[in-house]
Amino acid sequence: MNEIHEECGVFGIACGSTQDVVGPVYYGLYALQHRGQENCGIAVCDDGCLHCYKQAGLVGEVFSPAVRAQLGQGNMAVGHVRYGTTGGSDVRNAQPIMVNHKNGRMALVHNGNLANAGQLRAKLEERGAIFHTASDSEIVAYLITQERLKSPSIEEAVRRAARRLRGAYSLIVLSPTKMIAVRDPHAFRPLCFGRRADGAFVVASESCALDAVGASFIRDVKAGEMLVFDGSGVRSLFVGGGRPTPCIFEYIYFARPDSVIDGISVHEARRRAGRLLAEAYPVKADVVVGVPDSGIDAALGYAEAAHIPFDTGLVKNKYIGRTFIEPAAAQRQNDVRIKLNALRSAVAGKRVVLIDDSIVRGTTIGKIVSLLKEAGARQVHLRICSPPFLFPCYYGTDIDSRENLIACKHSPEEIAKIVGADSLGYLPGGKLHKMVPLPRTCRACFDGKYPTRICENASKDKFEQKLGVLSRLQEDTSATARPSIQE
Repeated sequence: MNEIHEECGVFGIACGSTQDVVGPVYYGLYALQHRGQENCGIAVCDDGCLHCYKQAGLVGEVFSPAVRAQLGQGNMAVGHVRYGTTGGSDVRNAQPIMVNHKNGRMALVHNGNLANAGQLRAKLEERGAIFHTASDSEIVAYLITQERLKSPSIEEAVRRAARRLRGAYSLIVLSPTKMIAVRDPHAFRPLCFGRRADGAFVVASESCALDAVGASFIRDVKAGEMLVFDGSGVRSLFVGGGRPTPCIFEYIYFARPDSVIDGISVHEARRRAGRLLAEAYPVKADVVVGVPDSGIDAALGYAEAAHIPFDTGLVKNKYIGRTFIEPAAAQRQNDVRIKLNALRSAVAGKRVVLIDDSIVRGTTIGKIVSLLKEAGARQVHLRICSPPFLFPCYYGTDIDSRENLIACKHSPEEIAKIVGADSLGYLPGGKLHKMVPLPRTCRACFDGKYPTRICENASKDKFEQKLGVLSRLQEDTSATARPSIQE
């Protein structure tokens, strides 16, 4: 694990009549592509009939004009972009998850990780449940289906199921007659909704996706809240109370800078982080450079507070995704050079302050420091807009063990030597509340204080071993077969 990977993005639209719902979901997922680039999918409800298409790849690659046309029109639709924090990149783990049950059909999209997923899955398996994926999301779908068989409505089934979940979940559930959005009682992962001029309601992981489809932001979904969209409009219910502790890393890295989450501008939060870094770790330098993309805003803040010029010292290949990893070891050694190139005219002969969002293993940032020094930088002073990663995350980030975290083994001075930097400064943990001025945030990956109880065997690959044999048997066909639209 050389860098942090984001989890998923969800999007949904509910209209008052049959129309093109695939187009808005397509553009909404495009806006959320930064949250996941392994696979994506869209499910459409057309007058009570649900059909779905999902595949490995980027949104623009998977949903060609022909596929979008085949999905057709409808009155509701949900979509998903995925980076697998649980389960592999196999298309079997793609979403939406489609379910057939005695009382009808359902499509589900999910962002987040469940801290009690292993416990829930074991109980379901003991009762005869058969799982086809290695993701937490199928567990959620199973629980909702179970509850639906004995509940008077889909929203009541979702509410009962949600009360059994512990951890992070921002969900959108599509039934033949309703679209339901739920945010967990700790509000770990973002979820908001808005409305278009034609009256259609839109739900998305981030507000930037509302902007992409011309929807006016109404508000964030509250902690523990469930919104039900049907022919009569929108109703608000609650699945349970809790202490909101949104993930601090949404502001540091995950979210797009043009998003606003729980009333806090991501761009402004990152800029504040840069200013706080300048106060905590000043240095004599000639230029401030940000690692694209999430380090740019913080670099602007650092330059502003330190009165040092900002410049574009690193140029990113915009056709390479955030999670780009070459398959062969020899190629992986060049992945940074493919993604980034140093701008010699901006850094040659200069003392550079390099701003990045985080350090995981240290491999990637070491290569970036080397790029700058090879381009003639006289010094590189590394500044990180988060505290050191010291603990696993169980709520949607793929930091699931301490063994690969460089900060668990080395001091900042030692890390600076390892990555080739002349100095290193992390954002102090005591400054995080100034970066994101909310009453509480989850920062367990920095301080080990988890908002929920963590069950045993909560790693992100906790179900992979059970699927290993099946994966090997299907390896040849899954790499070439393209799924048809599911009716």
